[in-house]
Amino acid sequence: MRSYDRSVQLLMVNQFTINLGFYMLMPYLAAHLSGTLGLAGWLVGLILGVRNFSQQGMFLFGGTLADRFGYKPMIVAGCVLRTVGFATLGLVNSLPALLAASAATGLAGALFNPAVRAYLAADAGERRVEAFALFNVFYQAGILLGPLVGMVLTGVDFRVTCLVSAGIFALLSIVQIRALPARRGNDAQDSGGTNAGKRDGVLAQWRGIVANRPFLLFSVAMIGFYVMQFQVYLALPLEVRRVGGEGAFGTATVAVLFAVSGLSTILFQTKVTAWCKARMEPGRALTWGLLTMGVGFVPLLAATAVPVPDGGVGLWLLAAVPPTLAALLLAAGTMIAYPFEMDTIVRLSGDRLVATHYGLYNTICGVGITLGNLLTGAALDAARAAGMSAIPWIALSGLGIACAAALYGLHRTGRLAPPAVKAQPEPERATA
Repeated sequence: MRSYDRSVQLLMVNQFTINLGFYMLMPYLAAHLSGTLGLAGWLVGLILGVRNFSQQGMFLFGGTLADRFGYKPMIVAGCVLRTVGFATLGLVNSLPALLAASAATGLAGALFNPAVRAYLAADAGERRVEAFALFNVFYQAGILLGPLVGMVLTGVDFRVTCLVSAGIFALLSIVQIRALPARRGNDAQDSGGTNAGKRDGVLAQWRGIVANRPFLLFSVAMIGFYVMQFQVYLALPLEVRRVGGEGAFGTATVAVLFAVSGLSTILFQTKVTAWCKARMEPGRALTWGLLTMGVGFVPLLAATAVPVPDGGVGLWLLAAVPPTLAALLLAAGTMIAYPFEMDTIVRLSGDRLVATHYGLYNTICGVGITLGNLLTGAALDAARAAGMSAIPWIALSGLGIACAAALYGLHRTGRLAPPAVKAQPEPERATA
């Protein structure tokens, strides 16, 4: 970490702190809304849905603003907005205020997420892949530690959790205002010269990005990456509880799934990235990453052929081992693919409007995650009703193989390579 510029170091610490503050609160918000405040289930779903929609739906706008006005203002604005949102969640009881606070926390993520990644890509330079690998270590460390801190604070009072989380974001805002250097994208810097008055409008920029066919194909192909990754929070815990029950054993096993996923990334991410970068091109690394994730559901598929014991050690092993192996393989696939995924977005953007590209990419994948989770949930319900528990795992494995094949095709046809830069005609020289 010390080998990077000060701005890159600060961005990594910032991301750890952002995830720490976010994940110490969000896992316990639904219980607070339904339990302490006594809201109906559909209202809890509405409040949480507003947060997700305001983040996923506004990523493109957040990225565009970052390219327009610089990365630092959007990062600071996002942290300030999340400070206000989290403090409000702990202090208000009325539905309109809770909806506004939830929307604010989502919008905050849409503002700083594209800006942070574009800033990191710009200042890491030729070491982008390695920088994103280390960034993922800090990212996962925040996800791993946040719920543990939140569990302790929520044991006192959920309002304490909200105020501590808001305080973390307030402190983070101050640190970034004082210590984070101002940074703009290469396209913004270029527009400050002789072409300063010719900068494209927002709609023209969006049309140009949408016309970038390789980028769109890559974004669609990577939807499966995020759908599979999310199953650590959806399908795997449900499978643990289906086999092992709802008691303490099921809760402990789900905690093990999260620990395996986070700790393996913290311990091995940089080593995996260094190994992959030395031996394969980015397109091949992406292909192998998604293929590994698809194979991750095979242990669960194999477990469906084993009769479920009535109890004892056999039941515990069947409930815990296949999901844990799946979580480990999903983490391994993520470690392989993630740094090259972030680097590929920059390369496909041609190093122009990088934050806007990240914003649109996140929006496309976010919509895909929502649809993928709906289909996965439907498949789990259908499998349970029909007594065919293998169906979801066959579908998810097939998704991984299909997305890996799509990425391999994009790689083989050269569509993951940076766009060719059009040569500018040289001015004619006057003859003597």
